[in-house]
Amino acid sequence: MLPRAWLKMVRDDTVNSNLPQKESSSARNSTLTAYNQLVWLLCSIVKLPSSRSYKTKALRFSTLHQQNKYNSPFHLPIRTRQNELHYQSGDTFWAIAQKLGISVDALQAANPGVNPSLLQIGQTIKLPGGGNNNNNGDDKPSPPPSGGNGSIVGATGGSNGGSNGGGDFIPYSGPASAYPDPSQWASYTFLWAQNSRLMLLNSSPTEVDLIHRAIETVSASSGVDVRCILIIIVQESGGNVRVGSTNNGVHNPGLMQSHNGVSFNPADPEGSILQMVRDGTEGTRHGDGLKQLLAKYGNYYEAFRGYNSGSVNKNDLNDPVGATGNYVQKAANRLMGHSWAGM
Repeated sequence: MLPRAWLKMVRDDTVNSNLPQKESSSARNSTLTAYNQLVWLLCSIVKLPSSRSYKTKALRFSTLHQQNKYNSPFHLPIRTRQNELHYQSGDTFWAIAQKLGISVDALQAANPGVNPSLLQIGQTIKLPGGGNNNNNGDDKPSPPPSGGNGSIVGATGGSNGGSNGGGDFIPYSGPASAYPDPSQWASYTFLWAQNSRLMLLNSSPTEVDLIHRAIETVSASSGVDVRCILIIIVQESGGNVRVGSTNNGVHNPGLMQSHNGVSFNPADPEGSILQMVRDGTEGTRHGDGLKQLLAKYGNYYEAFRGYNSGSVNKNDLNDPVGATGNYVQKAANRLMGHSWAGM
């Protein structure tokens, strides 16, 4: 064992104070070189890294973390082993799946019993064996499939849409079977690009980005198609985070005009936007959201009518039942990527 005094000298990168003060410059340099060689030799013997190595590693990690967190679509998860990673604040199953090039279904299958909406910072997330684990972001993710007849297949849906988009308004009517099958809906990428421009008319770019993240987070936890959450937000509020509440016997606030949920809180924009989307999608203790209505009616179109009216005429989804007659018709056109004046 080395004496404590030697250990202190080994950990100190600056040694000039320990050299004779009256030596010439060349002598001091020669002595310093020899001393440094001795210091590094002792470091290698006792395996005690200098303080500079700690600082370098800390700076390198901090730089990478900031780059990953702010300069890329999703900051990279902290990997522990080849098939595991640690959950970080702001992560979602959808974001992790997109970054690693795997499907949300596969990620959830690898983590049975894990609730994506109740993840804790540092929690270990297992990766499916077939996932792309190189974290380089070059490989395209495998999108989850969309379900037929409005049924849920996959945790989010919406990535693999039809070729529709840019068409004119179509006056759909009748029962759900007369409306476009979800396999024909435009992709989430297309619909987000189309509708986010409308949101920017009333909300800031930062707020619109928070809406984007909230939609994906809630879709992953609820199983409701991302496209349906998106178009109901646009339908109810135009993506205006400061939209006023309506009250026709029931208090309907927020982005999705939920059943007595929360409104936008300027002091907590991220938290309140997430909760507004969660209230409309997953419901509140006062009333159902899209998730409960989809389970009740078995298809998205009747769920939309139930969300707007509280009851459904299955033979004619344009029957307002006391609410907005063309609500489902407009929702279907939005999902197809159609555009029209005043949309």
